[in-house]
Formats: sequence, C-alpha cells, structure tokens
Amino acid sequence: MSRVTELPAADPTAARTHFEGLLAYETDCWDVHASLGDAQSFVLLDVRAPQSFEQGHVPGAVSLPHGKINEQNLAAYPADTLFVVYCNGPHCNGADRAAARLARLGRPVKKMIGGVEGWKDEGFRLVTTDRTR
Repeated sequence: MSRVTELPAADPTAARTHFEGLLAYETDCWDVHASLGDAQSFVLLDVRAPQSFEQGHVPGAVSLPHGKINEQNLAAYPADTLFVVYCNGPHCNGADRAAARLARLGRPVKKMIGGVEGWKDEGFRLVTTDRTR
C-alpha cells in the first residue's frame, strides 16, 4: 500500500460534488485569459496594493485593494455582477480576504487561483499603464 492508496478514493458521486463545488469558488488563469476580450461576463479585481497593480497587472483588471471593498466602491456594478479576484499568488491570502468581503456584501465571487504568479507561470503578460512586461 502506498500513501496514495492508504485511504481509498471517494466514490464518483462524492468526487463530482467535491470538484464541481471547487469550480463554483475558483477559476484559473487559463480560463480568465481565454475570456478576456470576449463579451466579458465578470469584473476582474486586482486586490493587491495600488503600487503592486502599477508594477504589473492582468489586462483588463480593476484595482480595488481588498481592504477597500465596500458597498460604496461597488456601487457602479449591478448586484448580480460576478467578480473574479486575484492577488500575488498562493502565498498571499488577499484574494481570499476579498472574496470573503464580497460574499458578505452578497456579491457573486470567484478566486483566480495562482494570482499574478500563476499568470506569469502560464506565460501570460502583465500590463502597466504604459507597457507590458
């Protein structure tokens, strides 16, 4: 027996519920990248500090640090707007904090797993106000 098999795999029905549940909370860099430029059905929020946003962000992202997420700063968006949030990456909990704030405000939300580091790992470019990198 190995560490992989010492606990049996979940039955397929439970596995489906689990993994579909994860996808209700998360999306990935590839899916966001593929959706940019289309009739975008979400608002991409960069929830890092403004200085980090200025140094490079995902194209089309709006800068809204997680600590500034409130009704007043969301007033321009219809109540059913889906927000996709990201921060630096797996070592950062800013996206989780942002997602929790949005959910507390009754707003639909998903987290882009991997954040900026995942975006770069996939070979996608970040943009700044005057150039890409």
